[in-house]
Amino acid sequence: MPLRLNDRAPRSAQHPFDGTEALCALALGSLRQMYRPEQKRFAFRLRQAHPQAIVEGTSFRYTAIVVIGLARAPKDAVKVAIHGDTLENVCADLRDEAPRKRNLGDAALALWAAQVVAVPGREVIRRRLEELLSHEARPATVEAAWALTALCLEPESVDGGKLRDDVAQRLLDEFVERSGLFPHRLGGRGGGPRAHVACFADLVYPIQALAHYHKATGHSRPLEIAEMCAARMCASLGKDGQWWWHYDVRTGGVVEGYPVYAVHQDAMAPMALLDLEEAGGSAHREAIARGLSWLKAAPELDGGTLIDESAEVIWRKVARREPRKLTRRLQALASRAHPTIRVPGLNTVFPPGAVDYESRPYHAGWLLYAWLRAGQVE
Repeated sequence: MPLRLNDRAPRSAQHPFDGTEALCALALGSLRQMYRPEQKRFAFRLRQAHPQAIVEGTSFRYTAIVVIGLARAPKDAVKVAIHGDTLENVCADLRDEAPRKRNLGDAALALWAAQVVAVPGREVIRRRLEELLSHEARPATVEAAWALTALCLEPESVDGGKLRDDVAQRLLDEFVERSGLFPHRLGGRGGGPRAHVACFADLVYPIQALAHYHKATGHSRPLEIAEMCAARMCASLGKDGQWWWHYDVRTGGVVEGYPVYAVHQDAMAPMALLDLEEAGGSAHREAIARGLSWLKAAPELDGGTLIDESAEVIWRKVARREPRKLTRRLQALASRAHPTIRVPGLNTVFPPGAVDYESRPYHAGWLLYAWLRAGQVE
C-alpha cells in the first residue's frame, strides 16, 4: 500500500490539482524501494522484471535531487522513505564527496541540497562549485541553472552575491528572445547537427532559476525572461497535454515531441511554473492541469497510464516504436537544413506507444518538490 502524507484530504479551495496527493504518496513509496541505506544513496533506477522489480546502481546526482524534494516532506514520511535514516546524514555524505566531483551539475545539486537541509560545512561544496564554474567555458544550461538556484538560497553576505550574479548574467546573456528559449549550452552553440536543438529541461530549469533569482534580488529582467520562456513552453504544449521533448532554439518550434516523460508531466513543468507564480510571475495552472491529465490517461496508450499503483511506481516515458533515438536524429538533421523542414510520416512509421518500464528516483524528488508546498498538499 502506498505511503500517505497524512489522513486528511487537501482543502479543495487551496488545491486545484486533483490527484497530486496520491502522486506524492506514490513517490514516497518508490523512493523507499530505491534507497540503499548501506551507501546512503538512492539507486540509479528501478527496472521492471519478473517476478519483482530490479534496483540498479547508485547516483550521487539523483540522491541530491531526492534530498531537495524530501526536505519538503513530513519527517515521519521521510524516515520511512530512507529506512530510518535522516536527511542530515544523507546530505552530510554528499557534502563529504562533493569536493571530489568533476561535474558542475553534481556540485550544484549537492549545494542546493545542503542549503535546504542546512547541513554544516556546506562551504566546501560552494568552493568546489566556484572552481568548476571558473573552468566551464560552455556549461550545460541545465547545470548553470541548478547552480544559480543553489546560489540564490545562500546568504548574500557570502561574497556580496557576486558569484550568483555572474551565473545569472551568463544565463541571461544566452536567452534567445525571438524564440523564447535557451540553448542547450551556454557560451556558443557549436556547429554540430543538433546545435540548434534544446530539450525540455533547457526550458524548465532556467525558468525556475530566474524565478529564484528575482525573489533573491528583486531585479525585473530575470522575471521577464522567465515569463517569456514559460509562455513559449506553454504555447508548445501538445493538444492532449504532452510536454514535448526537443525544440528549435532559432524559432521556438517543436523539433521532435517524443518521448514524453512522466517526470515532465507531473514534476518538472509544475515545479518550474509554480516557482514562477510564487515569484510574482504569471499563473499557468491550466497548462499544468493538462499535463497531469495526460499522465492519468495518455491517448498514445489508448487511455492507459504510466502510473502503476500496484508496483508503487510511475514508469519513465512513452516513446516511439523505433530504433534507438532514430526519429530525434532525423528531425534534428532535417530542421538543421531549414527551420521549417520536418521528416513526414513518423507517426505512421514509428508510432508512439512504447512504455519504458523503469523509474529513476529524481522523478520522485522533483515531484515532491513540486507539490509539497503551501496550498498544494497538506
